[in-house]
Amino acid sequence: MARLDTSGLHVLGVRHHGPGSARAVRAALEEIKPDAVLIEGPPEADALTGLVGELEPPVALLAYLADTPKGDAPRAGEGWAFWPFASFSPEWQALRYAVENDVPVRFCDLPAAHTLAERVARAEARARAERQESGTEETAKEEQEEQEGGSPAESGDGDGGDGDGGDADDAPGVRVDPLGVLARAAGYDDTERWWDDVIEQRRDAQPSPFPAIADAMAAVRAETGPERGWDARREAYMRQTLRAVLREGHDRVAVVCGAWHAPALRDVADYPVKDDTALLRGLPKVKVNATWVPWTHGRLASDSGYGAGVSSPGWYHHLFTAPDRPVHRWLTDAARLLREEGQPVSSSHVIEGVRLAETLSVLRGRPLAGLDEVSEALTCVLCEGETARAALVHRTMAIGERMGAVPPSTPMVPLQRDLTAAQKRLRLKPEPFDRDLDLDLRKESQRERGVLLHRLRMLGVAWGVPREGDGGRRGTFREAWRLRWEPDMDVALIEASRWGTTVASAAGARAADLAADADLPGLTALTEQCLLAELGEALPHVLSLLTDRAATDSDVTHLMAALPALARSARYGDVRGTDGGHLRAVAEQILRRVCVGLGPAVHGLDDDAAAEFVRRIDHTHDAASLLGGDAFDAWTAALVALARRDTLPGRIAGRLTRMLSDGGLLAADELRRRLGLAMSPGTEPADAAAWLEGFLRGSGLILVHDDRLFGLIDTWLLSLPEERFTAVLPLLRRTFGAFDAPERRAIGDAAARIDGSPRSDDADAERRLVDAGRAAPAVAAVAALLTNGRSLA
Repeated sequence: MARLDTSGLHVLGVRHHGPGSARAVRAALEEIKPDAVLIEGPPEADALTGLVGELEPPVALLAYLADTPKGDAPRAGEGWAFWPFASFSPEWQALRYAVENDVPVRFCDLPAAHTLAERVARAEARARAERQESGTEETAKEEQEEQEGGSPAESGDGDGGDGDGGDADDAPGVRVDPLGVLARAAGYDDTERWWDDVIEQRRDAQPSPFPAIADAMAAVRAETGPERGWDARREAYMRQTLRAVLREGHDRVAVVCGAWHAPALRDVADYPVKDDTALLRGLPKVKVNATWVPWTHGRLASDSGYGAGVSSPGWYHHLFTAPDRPVHRWLTDAARLLREEGQPVSSSHVIEGVRLAETLSVLRGRPLAGLDEVSEALTCVLCEGETARAALVHRTMAIGERMGAVPPSTPMVPLQRDLTAAQKRLRLKPEPFDRDLDLDLRKESQRERGVLLHRLRMLGVAWGVPREGDGGRRGTFREAWRLRWEPDMDVALIEASRWGTTVASAAGARAADLAADADLPGLTALTEQCLLAELGEALPHVLSLLTDRAATDSDVTHLMAALPALARSARYGDVRGTDGGHLRAVAEQILRRVCVGLGPAVHGLDDDAAAEFVRRIDHTHDAASLLGGDAFDAWTAALVALARRDTLPGRIAGRLTRMLSDGGLLAADELRRRLGLAMSPGTEPADAAAWLEGFLRGSGLILVHDDRLFGLIDTWLLSLPEERFTAVLPLLRRTFGAFDAPERRAIGDAAARIDGSPRSDDADAERRLVDAGRAAPAVAAVAALLTNGRSLA
């Protein structure tokens, strides 16, 4: 066979995200004027390159399994991969060049069909191994024998990056970091700084770096030996694709790939075709689909866990979009941010900050001021040494959070299209940062927004999360949400598309599926979710299962856990126009069974179990209050009967006493009698402390308003021997530490009143306690400062 002609081949080895690399690639392509462009990425996306001109980066190629069987957890978790692109990604610039100049462009990496098949196989192997360890798989030995020869390695993070690869039985070990080797050879101890100085901050007039990059990587590869495992298969496929393109008669072919792979493609003629064919023979394969999805700068950051991420995508975006005077523009933007926060920053701050950054870069021998120098200038000059303020501005700008966009013509599953239409109709724009949303359910459009968010939560798409602690503004007709869109939610929608083609139908089918295996508490929670999401078709099925489970479940703790959600649904279901009659009947039936089983359920509980049971009693009490009427009367009667028992755990007895007192069912004298018995010398201090913790749970203000109760507790504490006081002190600290600061202050005032000390708000008494002699020097110093200040003014 004639030797392959590679005279027109140009291999551009890059780092996957970098402004200098992106500009160098664009300049090289303008000079080469190729008639074919190959880019590292999944070939399934070749048909999507025509959309590049309509995309707004950052975006990502998403490849996912075309078939995700219901209930197949390993496949659902491992059945997709992303290839992100930012405006400063070299591959993105190559795509833009090819599309704008009508140059044929292909992706040349190993197909995602093989990549995802390997991932699924590994996930299934891990699942089998876990079942093996737990002893739940009878045929573990046979399956282990079938897996001999090594399980396939993952292909990385689907980023087209240069992550480690290799099979378990032939992996060469952890690959040395090639950039780290080159940085150390150049005298750098920081790989990122070396790459920035040499590549990312290059001047446009400098010669192309790509021949030198390929030579440097070839030298490192010569030291580490030939590629093996999964990356060897990737490179074999890239070479096969390159050979096919060259044989089609293209005279000038440009290949944009990771720098590590550049020598393997540049020297394609030195690799026998039969060896590459052998490497690719027998690879597993699955059916996959590909599409474009919006991405964010936050997900490009290395802190997000992205294998080919960069530390500061916002800085790189700035360097790419503002090549002239980047330091001046960056510090000007920082000054604008600080002024928006009310900080006094002037143009002179910016000028001096630029001077400092440039001086630091000269002293450190850098071609241009980098992010380190700019950050130091920001801290020292613009923020005047306040590191906390500088860190906030730096973090905001270094990430530079933004979210890309894809056109309506992008391939989507029907569920995605339905959600996109709903977002547009309801004016809910997906954004990559937290945004609070308050809804008034009496307004139709706002109610529909809440319904959409609840339905998405049913599908596992947590775009909105209910916001708690809203300052008392929430009520029956209000909902408070915190919204944040993440790129992974597109994957969640694709996985949820097996339940239906619209958000409503998919959420209803998912609810019915969840109900089949749910226990009683799960069914009541699901009932509430169905009401909030207005899933009228799924609700009757869920209620039928709920009724059956409620009639057969005899576990009191299950019944108590199930009741709160059901009571809320019965009470507030009519806010959304739902008939709560059937729900109320089921809730009252469950509450009656709880009242009957309450006594046996508290027998023999240890302290931890008693603490958990107290929480269940509180929740059940709230639920009974919502139901009201005869149901609440029956519940309070059960509490009264239970509180008379002498064998109750101390924590439960104390809590019941407090609940009855707050409900007006316990006279003041009887309350003091019970507290006296609990605090009597015959009671173990630990039991007394547990009783007190249950009694004061939630609020200790009762002690502030009843000096006799406080006196009983004080007398009990004073009567304890030192060693017993030390033993119960942690319990008491836990009890009183749970109160808010104003409550603790009020209790402290009450304690002070016992020994005749002044109240905290008794200013005259506090002044009488001041030692005038010791305070005189401080008073004189303050007076001198005030006098000098007035004279300067």
